[in-house]
Amino acid sequence: MAAAASLHTASLSSSSTLLQHNRRSTIPVRSVLPIPAFNSRRSCTQIRASFTDFSASPNTGGRTELDALSRFSEVVPDTVVFDDFERFPPTAATVSSSLLLGICSLPDTAFKGAVDTALADKHCYGLESPEARMTCFVNKALVNVGGELSKLVPGRVSTEVDARLAYDTHAIVGKVENLLNLYNSIDVPAERLLFKIPATWQGIEAARLLESEGIQTHMTFVYSFSQAAAAAQAGASVIQIFVGRLRDWARNHSGDPEIEAALKRGEDPGLALVTKAYNYIHKYGHKSKLMVASVRNKQDVFNLLGVDYIITPLKILQALKESTTPDDDKYTFVERLSSKSAVAYNFTEEELVKWDQLKFASAMGPAALELLAAGMDGYSDQAKRVEELFGKIWPPPNV
Repeated sequence: MAAAASLHTASLSSSSTLLQHNRRSTIPVRSVLPIPAFNSRRSCTQIRASFTDFSASPNTGGRTELDALSRFSEVVPDTVVFDDFERFPPTAATVSSSLLLGICSLPDTAFKGAVDTALADKHCYGLESPEARMTCFVNKALVNVGGELSKLVPGRVSTEVDARLAYDTHAIVGKVENLLNLYNSIDVPAERLLFKIPATWQGIEAARLLESEGIQTHMTFVYSFSQAAAAAQAGASVIQIFVGRLRDWARNHSGDPEIEAALKRGEDPGLALVTKAYNYIHKYGHKSKLMVASVRNKQDVFNLLGVDYIITPLKILQALKESTTPDDDKYTFVERLSSKSAVAYNFTEEELVKWDQLKFASAMGPAALELLAAGMDGYSDQAKRVEELFGKIWPPPNV
């Protein structure tokens, strides 16, 4: 996949600095996508390190499965501690409430200092309303940490938008604009940033408004075609689908028309959604990139070849790196998603509508509704925990 491959060449030197700077820390970082111009959502947040040089094992002498896979899709390793950076250097990161909680549990670091500085901010301190003061502290902490990360990774820094705003378009836009202004004040430009928004209808409408202003968005908790298609029509920069979570839901529930249709065709519901969403985006010329998460095994990865980005657990990556494939093996890896698959894919008239709120709500099945709500509940809980923690430690010592 040429477009994704062009993203692979970003310099990784800053990630080595990050490793050396935090060798003994276990601050969790969730990395996102590199900036295209650089051509050279659990209790513990995860590191997502975008990595390209998957070299063959010195004991094999052949091409690894990971080498072969990387010709079709950008593989995004999903690791858990900074020590994994040597094997999987990061190129980008996400700032979230979960990350702030992890930072506050550690001894003094540059990141802890960024949080302490936020809690000592004079502007925030001067606000009369306790709610406004806390919001100001949290926003400052997210941006200060994001600013530190932007110095250490060459790609984009994504900032998680408060999930409690997910059903208020204007509140989402206002939050993002506030965060962007804070980033501008510390000289982090908009092209270095993504803003991660739950894929409610109001979130998608917020993405439409933000993208029209050149602000890049990342839609998360996508579990239905209506969400994916509406987000693509809105111009979202990144759309993320969780294949394993959909599969888990299908094993324990019934009554979702979209999932039932996939099962009737003998298809995995998560992989079927990725296939339909990818082909829709590419057949009809939308700019969005499709990211797949919650993959559970090597076969999932093989079935996703050609999708823009695959977030892959470290255990699966290691298995792929340790497996070799003959250079003349032409049939082991098949690009399942491509411009050709998009052209050949047939959509129904109902799927090709201009999505509005009524059509969107009518098309959302129980799986998407339940999984979206569960994801947002998790994010909201973490945001509340940050506020509770900040309330206990404010004002911070030694600032």
